[in-house]
Amino acid sequence: MAITASMVKELREMTGAGMMDCKKALNETNGNMDEAVEYLRKNGQAKADKKAGRIAAEGLVKAVVKDDKVAAIVEVNSETDFVAKNADFQAYVEEVANQAVATEAADMDAFLSEAWLADNTKTVKDALTEKIAVIGENLSIRRFEKVVTDGCVVPYIHGGGRIGVLVEAETDVINDEIKACLKNVAMQVAAMSPKYVSRDEVSAEYLEHEKEILLAQAKTENPEKPDNIIEKMIIGRLNKELKEICLLDQAYVQDGDLSVAKYVEKVAKENGANVTVKKFVRFETGEGLEKKNEDFAAEVAAQMGN
Repeated sequence: MAITASMVKELREMTGAGMMDCKKALNETNGNMDEAVEYLRKNGQAKADKKAGRIAAEGLVKAVVKDDKVAAIVEVNSETDFVAKNADFQAYVEEVANQAVATEAADMDAFLSEAWLADNTKTVKDALTEKIAVIGENLSIRRFEKVVTDGCVVPYIHGGGRIGVLVEAETDVINDEIKACLKNVAMQVAAMSPKYVSRDEVSAEYLEHEKEILLAQAKTENPEKPDNIIEKMIIGRLNKELKEICLLDQAYVQDGDLSVAKYVEKVAKENGANVTVKKFVRFETGEGLEKKNEDFAAEVAAQMGN
């Protein structure tokens, strides 16, 4: 299969590996993108799910919470940062967030089809179309998530709307100290971007897959070491990875002597509460999106000799 510059560019954005490494990986796997990612990871040239491509989509993330029990978070995209800073656009994003708090929609199609709360003579999609005409840029309600709890849910917005987080906890005490604790946990999620709340959420399939990757890496880096030493290395590396991707295992950024779990436990004890972090939602503006960059594509083609 002919390996094109655009394929190399895509793999490079997915993995952060070097251009020629990406070309080699695609050649070795006959252009299969998933297999090429695996090839790069096994050779230590990429990390799982690393996104090295430049996120170019603009917009805002907004979160709204009602009575500590019901919350929603939305991402609305614009073409330029100039529009993202526009007061009219910001007010519109807040309306979308309020719509999401009230919605019963389970997906984006249903959400766009429902009556717009600010003017029920039109749908959410109609209101979006009108806002596009007024602002003069293409806008998109990219995603939303609603959280309803018997415990407590808190929001955190970072960078003026670049990153938004909701954290839900089961708790028998809701006061300012508990809410401040959960906000600190939400700040941790914003900064450290975990994948899971705890190890209990990590599937056996994921663990086996990571062991396979780590085994290949360890054997590549240490070809002379016996299997029993390699096995110990894999266990150590897997535990280190789990501490990075599981929120409660992470070192608490405001006190490195505590894990997040120990921090929550400490605050709960001080307040005579039982607190369990159940869920988090993290949206980052433009995450996984990128505008076309023809110059970069040309650079890839030139270095490939195409």
